[in-house]
Amino acid sequence: MKSLKLLFAIIITAATFSSCTTHQDIFVDNYQPQITLEEIVSGYDLWYVDYHRTTGNGDVPYVSRAFTLSFYNGILYANNNIVDIGRTGNGFGIDVGTYNTYNGELQTNHDIDGANDFEVTQISTNEIRIYNYRQNVNYYLIGYQKNQFDYDKLFYENIEYFLQEYQDWEKISTKGGVVNAFDDENYLQFIPEDITIFKSSQDTYGTQVDNIYWDYIGGYEVFDVTGYENLKILTLNYDGGDIEEFELTVINDGRIELYNVNSETTYEFLGRGFIQYKKGVEVSENAKPAVRNNNRKRTKVERKTKVRRNLK
Repeated sequence: MKSLKLLFAIIITAATFSSCTTHQDIFVDNYQPQITLEEIVSGYDLWYVDYHRTTGNGDVPYVSRAFTLSFYNGILYANNNIVDIGRTGNGFGIDVGTYNTYNGELQTNHDIDGANDFEVTQISTNEIRIYNYRQNVNYYLIGYQKNQFDYDKLFYENIEYFLQEYQDWEKISTKGGVVNAFDDENYLQFIPEDITIFKSSQDTYGTQVDNIYWDYIGGYEVFDVTGYENLKILTLNYDGGDIEEFELTVINDGRIELYNVNSETTYEFLGRGFIQYKKGVEVSENAKPAVRNNNRKRTKVERKTKVRRNLK
C-alpha cells in the first residue's frame, strides 16, 4: 500500500560570519522548524471545500457532500447544509467522525463512509490539497477562521444547492412592475436529484407543503453576472416553451428576491420545510423520514455568464 505523506517545503538557511577584529566566529541559525500536519489542519476553524476545482475520477462521498470541514481535537466536523451555516454546531457543523494525523497522513474515519486516508499538500498559508490515492481524487480546501468566513461567497458559489435545501419556496410579496403570468405562481421547488429541474404551483397562500399541486415543471439555469459577485440570473424554462428571467439575490438563509427583468416586478420568496443533511442521511425539520434524495452530493457546476440587462 502506498504511503501517503505530508508534502511541505522546508527552508533551512544558515550563515556563518567571521569578525576580523575579534577573531570570534558568530553562527546565526535561521532554521525554521517543520510545521506538523495537525497544526495545519487544526489551524483554521473551517476548511471550505472548493468543489468546483476538484480533479480526478473518483469520489469520497462525505467530502463531496460537505461545504466545509473542520478538524478539532480528533473530531471530524462537516457543514452539509448552507442553511444555518455559522450556527450549527457553533459554526463547525455536525460531528461526522474522527481523524488523526499519524505519520504525516490525514487519516479519517467517517461514521457512514468509513476510513479514508489523504496525502496533504500545503499550497499556501490557508490552502491545502488533499489527495485520496484509492479514489484518485484531489480536493482543494481553503482555510478560514469562523469570524472571517466569507458566507456570501459560499451562498453564491453554491446557489443551486441552497435553493434545494427547502421543500418549497413560498411567494410572500410582490412589488411594482406590470401584470404578468408569473404573478399567479405562488410556490417554487428546486429538485435536488437534478440541479436543472424546477416545479411551480398556483396554489393559494398557506397551502401545506405536502398538499401542493405542482402546475408546471421545467428546467432552470443559473448564470453568473458580469461585474457582480453577489448577484445571479435565474431562468425558468417551462416545458410549454415559456421562459422567465430573474435577477436572483439572497436576502438571508431563508429568503430570496427574484426581480423579473421583463415586467420589472420584484418578488420575495420564503423557504419552507428546511431539509437537513446529516452524515449522509437527510432529515426534515419535522422529523419525518427523508423526503428527498438521501445521499445528496455536490457536482461541479460550470456556469455561463450574462450581462445585466436592466438596472433597478
